[in-house]
Amino acid sequence: MDEYRENDEMSISSETQTVPESAIKLRDLRKQYGKLEAVKGIDLDIRRGEIYGLIGPDGAGKTSTFQILGGVMPESSGEISIYGKNARDARSFVGYLTQAFSLYQDLTVLENLRYIGDLRLLSRREIEERGMHYLRLFDMDKFPDRLAGRLSGGMKQKLALACALIAEPRILLLDEPTTGVDPVSRREFWDTLAELSSQGMTMVVATPYLDEAERCSRVSFMFDGKIIQTGTPKELRENLGMKRLELRAEDLGKTEEILNHIDEIEEVQRFGDRLDLMVRDAEQGERITREVLAEEKIEVEQIHVGKPTLENTFVAVLRELEGKLIAPPFPRKREFRVRPQDSVAIGAENVSKSFGDFVAVKDFNLSVKYGEIYGLLGANGAGKTTTIKMLCGLLDPSEGLIQLADERENVRSQFVRQRVGYMSQKFSLYDDLSIEENLNFFAGAYGVPRAEREEKKRWVMEFSGLQGQEKMLTGELPGGWKQRVAFGSAILHEPSVLFLDEPTSGVDPLARRAFWKMINELA
Repeated sequence: MDEYRENDEMSISSETQTVPESAIKLRDLRKQYGKLEAVKGIDLDIRRGEIYGLIGPDGAGKTSTFQILGGVMPESSGEISIYGKNARDARSFVGYLTQAFSLYQDLTVLENLRYIGDLRLLSRREIEERGMHYLRLFDMDKFPDRLAGRLSGGMKQKLALACALIAEPRILLLDEPTTGVDPVSRREFWDTLAELSSQGMTMVVATPYLDEAERCSRVSFMFDGKIIQTGTPKELRENLGMKRLELRAEDLGKTEEILNHIDEIEEVQRFGDRLDLMVRDAEQGERITREVLAEEKIEVEQIHVGKPTLENTFVAVLRELEGKLIAPPFPRKREFRVRPQDSVAIGAENVSKSFGDFVAVKDFNLSVKYGEIYGLLGANGAGKTTTIKMLCGLLDPSEGLIQLADERENVRSQFVRQRVGYMSQKFSLYDDLSIEENLNFFAGAYGVPRAEREEKKRWVMEFSGLQGQEKMLTGELPGGWKQRVAFGSAILHEPSVLFLDEPTSGVDPLARRAFWKMINELA
């Protein structure tokens, strides 16, 4: 093995005639699960040293492709060559980070690294040096002795990344590696990938974050088990043949609704405080937008012409294939009562939380009114999840006072619980129950009247894009679809206050828009 590693390091660090230019070749790759064909004859040529992006909506077949490349399961048919070997024989020099956290919760950070290093037959010195290098890189060197199960979601992903990199493989497969990782750490991770790529390491990356896909050498759009388009990010953007108008205006919700019905505007996408309008002719698009909004007496603050992003391109391609994704209207059965303007839905006064000597939250103050969408931003480990657990009554603060749904003292009462919805960072449904059984359980737990349950369950299935799949085990769902079902379960009882801990983590851009449209409507 030492001889293999020495030869392998030489192949990565220097150009030699013995190393093929093509690292991965797929020809007519197919994967079938019974009657379901998940991968439908894809061809790929991935060059040595490339960072190759594989992007697509939930259920497109990306994870099945990764599992075949990683030698985890066999293909149904087709040809695979990884540096001239089949996938199973190539496992010794392939690193694979799965979509689900796959390390040991009851081992510490260092113990997980040592375990993976031992499996890869690394020396103890290599394990310690490389392990600490990646922990420092991901700002986790302060937590070597913390149990993996007690890490935040983002920190777990960082640990999994470090374990995948510790063997410094020739091929690195990354299935949504930065889901739940904060933006600064994501940027640092991608800087690391770029450095490894320059040394000859080949990477295949699936990501729901299209700003990350912009950093890939080439990208393939995958849909319904097939490759739809392949090219550099620049080629894909230019092939769209559209311009992007950044629009800032009053009442973005109403503006979006109006512009969605204008024929000359191909797409309307909302990004925070602006709308992105996709048009064929920028000058005509701007003129029509101003005229239409002037008629509706909506003031235009700014229109800026820009080039399409890869996310604009991705959404446009998906909508061309699927049609417009229209989130079904939520079947509301009650009216929210009007409250005074100073009424507080969620409040915190000098709240702190300590776990032994570790202070997770310190002197936190907050006041959120009814009808507001309030964002908590921060790096992994900043205390966001702990704060949310205290605010919704799942965790007692060490100090301070919590106010929730008009209650200041007993925030754990049955009355308060019936008025609060919570979608946790970690998928909160039961993997060994079917989707329908999960929905029945939460409808019962939240006291949803029986007369309303069937209609609301149908809404969740339609919102999730899973009509007819009620009997499927939730553990078999891709991450993005799980998030949609979890969101639907959290609002079945029409709560007055809703807590969402990273609700769109791992969700594709088109579904993310449906999430935020629903969140805005509920607010």
